[in-house]
Amino acid sequence: MKHFICLLVTCMFFIACKPQSDTNNITTLELKRILEEDSIQLLDVRSTKEVKQGFIKTAIFADYFDANFYNNASRKLDKNRKVFVYCRSGNRSKKAIKILSKAGFKCVNVLGGYNQWKKEN
Repeated sequence: MKHFICLLVTCMFFIACKPQSDTNNITTLELKRILEEDSIQLLDVRSTKEVKQGFIKTAIFADYFDANFYNNASRKLDKNRKVFVYCRSGNRSKKAIKILSKAGFKCVNVLGGYNQWKKEN
């Protein structure tokens, strides 16, 4: 019984110490509902070439690969409002969120990015 309790305490310790993701995520279906109900800051971090192929209405654009990404994005965004970020598939948006979060922006990642948006809308 003593060994069982030690094992249980050890398991609880490791579960409690599991790293937590500091990125909030939403699906494109959730984003669609939010866009229908509210005016939000929606940041598209894809390249100009990708944006020309289509984008989500009301999006603000700042190319993640641009050397001035942070400056371009931050001057278009309000730090006091949540920023919903998307890219093509979800990888760049996570990287962009890390940069913006360090500067105090509250960000939400759109899972699946524009590819998923196109499939569902």
